[in-house]
Amino acid sequence: MIPGHFISLEGIDGAGKSTHLNPIAEWLRTRGHEVVVTREPGGTPLGESLRQLLLHQSMHPDTEALVMFAARREHVAQVIAPALARGAWVVSDRFTDASFAYQGGGRGVARDHLSHLEAWVEAGVRPDLTLLFDLDPQEAHRRVVRGTPHPDRFEREQDTFFQKVRAAYLERAAAEPGRFCVLDASQSPEALFAQACRALERLGP
Repeated sequence: MIPGHFISLEGIDGAGKSTHLNPIAEWLRTRGHEVVVTREPGGTPLGESLRQLLLHQSMHPDTEALVMFAARREHVAQVIAPALARGAWVVSDRFTDASFAYQGGGRGVARDHLSHLEAWVEAGVRPDLTLLFDLDPQEAHRRVVRGTPHPDRFEREQDTFFQKVRAAYLERAAAEPGRFCVLDASQSPEALFAQACRALERLGP
């Protein structure tokens, strides 16, 4: 059986990753692949319930990280690993890098704690390619304000929070250049999509 591939889309709120999720999946389908589109937090019935808590219920940063990884463990076990095992391609709106960026960079949760959770929860499942939609937080905030009438508690954070999140993302990307492709999310949607597709071609036909 031809093995599947795991692609994650990352970036601060407003950078455009969610907008490109389905177009990227359709592009892969035109090339003959079975594609599973999913998201974090969420992706499973339990994960979607935990998503509502994470987006709307205030909690301690450590609790936030633990709930995020609990949802992720269910996601890996119930959706991602089975899809990859049957040769499908998985395209996920966020994965573990988001925890290092948001809970680590943004909230200040210790990196060692996140690394232990990462090793336990992922159980060897890691993205083959991570597309990082990189954008200045002020521009990202303007996009969120225009397009989101009822922002969640993450989207309501200040620019300083997103500066830290962005820096943590870029640090992860610099540490793993073979996995990450940093996309200039200030481009037009057409140019950004084309750049994403060129990155996807690295994974083969």
